Order: sequence, then structure tokens, then C-alpha cells
Amino acid sequence: MILKRIFTWWNGATLGALYDIGRRGRLVGEDEQGNRYFQERKASLDGRPRRWVIYNGVAEASRVPADWHGWLHHTFEVPPTVAPFKTKAWEKPHQPNLTGTVGAYRPQGSLDRGGHRQKATGDYQAWTPES
Repeated sequence: MILKRIFTWWNGATLGALYDIGRRGRLVGEDEQGNRYFQERKASLDGRPRRWVIYNGVAEASRVPADWHGWLHHTFEVPPTVAPFKTKAWEKPHQPNLTGTVGAYRPQGSLDRGGHRQKATGDYQAWTPES
């Protein structure tokens, strides 16, 4: 477990990153997936404090919800723990990019579903360039 923490950055954060963030940053909040968000205690040279995310599991940027993404990129000054997004009734919950995983979308006819699809119904005309 310790060797995994030392050498793999894709399963959370390395020990070096955890030490550095723990020394220079403070915990701001956590999202529903367990990702933790940190902000530098004092501002950087450009006047804005650095912000980090430590992923709970695989480091995949699409796992960051929209409200936290806006905070990380200084679009919002206050974190979602202080001023949460107002969600609309029609909004779906955040879902990370599932491409390349078991949960990826595989339409009928794709190679992962056997590669067979229904024949064209006759309403399709192939494009041909005009002479």
C-alpha cells in the first residue's frame, strides 16, 4: 500500500503531493464522490491562491462536478460548500466521462454489441457529387 502511494499518481495523490498540499494548503470541501478540494493558505505571485483537487480513486478530470470545476479555475471565488449551485428540476446528476469503461455508451450495431444493426429502411440516399 505504501509503495502504491509513493509511485502511483493515478490512484489519488502521491505522498509527496499530500505532504506539499498539507503543508501549504487548507481543506475547503469535499464533493459527493469523495474528492477533496484544497486552497493555498497565501496567494501566489499572481495574487490568486492555487487550488487543488485530490481525487478519491482514479485521477480523472471529468469526475469534478461543474460547481467545483468553476471554483478550481477561479470562475467562482467562493467554494460550493459556501454558495452551492441552485439545480433545476430538469438537470441530471453529474456523471464522469465513461469512455473506455464498462459503463460506456455502446449503441446497437457497435462492435462491442456484436456489430449487427438493422438494414437501412430505404429512406437513406447516399450523397453523390454533382457533375
